[in-house]
Amino acid sequence: MEMEDFSLLALNDRMDSPAVSTKTVTNTQEEVAEEIALETVTTEGWNLVLYNDEHNTFDHVIEMLISICEHEAMQAEQCALMVHFKGKCSVLSGTYDELEPKCSKLLSADLTAEIEA
Repeated sequence: MEMEDFSLLALNDRMDSPAVSTKTVTNTQEEVAEEIALETVTTEGWNLVLYNDEHNTFDHVIEMLISICEHEAMQAEQCALMVHFKGKCSVLSGTYDELEPKCSKLLSADLTAEIEA
């Protein structure tokens, strides 16, 4: 056997080693997981935040959360209470494009809301 043949055999042995192939798969899986996480943050990392004001009634806020944000009655009541006592509440999360029309409708209903990252 020539020296060149030995080097090729040694290289082939290393390539078939489970440690080498496992590491390659793990790195690929980690890269994919990082890409998915980054994509999720950039596309779905938005919150529709409702702020407290001094002129809207609880009933109006609850009705708007039910009709615009599609909340159940109990969820809308809880959000209204959080807005009242804490000053604001994230009422919905999703992509910017999903939240923008809902935010516009809340603003048209004389509520104070904005989309935050």
